[in-house]
Amino acid sequence: MEISLIRHGKSQFIHNGKVNLKEFEQWIRNYDLHGISEEPFCPAETFQKVTAADIIITSDLKRSVESAKLLNPQKAVIADPLFRETELPIGAIRAFNIRLSPGFWAVLLRLLWFGGYSTKCESLSEAKLRAKKAAQRLIDYSGESKTVALIGHGFFNMMIAKELQKKGWRGERKPGAKHWNCVSYSLQK
Repeated sequence: MEISLIRHGKSQFIHNGKVNLKEFEQWIRNYDLHGISEEPFCPAETFQKVTAADIIITSDLKRSVESAKLLNPQKAVIADPLFRETELPIGAIRAFNIRLSPGFWAVLLRLLWFGGYSTKCESLSEAKLRAKKAAQRLIDYSGESKTVALIGHGFFNMMIAKELQKKGWRGERKPGAKHWNCVSYSLQK
């Protein structure tokens, strides 16, 4: 039995300028609405894992579903909101029109989220419970089909990996954050 966790391809949505917090909220909506750019490069291991998978699962976000279809267009995909990326607490702070890059906003808000701020989004403890449920769902799928590939999101994939390891699954300590990164876990009996 094997479970592969893969981060989706790079988003089509590109915005390199600085934004205030209100604009960052719109930036996230745009990021979620856009699909992926068809990059010329995907690691061979990622392609092989998706091609060989008995079941392919994605979150229900467009970039995740499109990534699966690009890697294996013939295979049916199970899109499930359980595997969505964790949200950021955009309503947690007042930024007084401070303009930062979207990446900096994401890091700052993620740090606040770790510190307990979860206004208008799922809390860290709720996300951990969801990751535990997601890991169990992947384990259940692997019991039926042997090989499962999840094309999900960087941060939530890391949380799922931690839960799989707690349940005795072995693989790299944590998935990387690069697009198309693939890490596989197997159950040692």
